[in-house]
Amino acid sequence: MNTTINLSMAIVLAVLYSVGFYLLMQRSLMRILIGIVVLGHGANLLLQVSGGPPGRAPILDAVLPEQITDPLPQALALTAIVITFALTTLLLALGYRSWVLVGHDEVQDDVEDRRIADRQKPKGAMEEGTADETDAEPEDTADSHELEEGRK
Repeated sequence: MNTTINLSMAIVLAVLYSVGFYLLMQRSLMRILIGIVVLGHGANLLLQVSGGPPGRAPILDAVLPEQITDPLPQALALTAIVITFALTTLLLALGYRSWVLVGHDEVQDDVEDRRIADRQKPKGAMEEGTADETDAEPEDTADSHELEEGRK
């Protein structure tokens, strides 16, 4: 059985995966949702193309074994459809909840992650103002004095 993929299907798959991954890297939950859907369609198309040309139903003694189609890619495509549907509904619920609570669907940065990233920067960083800020001692503030008095 000849299972080669033609160039047009390879290009369509490459475009679907590229667009899907590009949308996944965005900050908007709606774009992430659309990226998941596009990737799901790309996975389904890949599974169907990898299944080879259509064949006959696997009925014993009715067709030759060479004419029978492989049912595994079809079963995997059905599973991928269910997983994509479940992930789509979850992301829709998260996007709706974010819209209700915050008023937009943009994913915010985590303050703790940003603090840890700033602490792990090397001393010779090439960014603006990082060399002066990391070498300087922290300024005394009223809050730090209150904390010290509270410890005593």
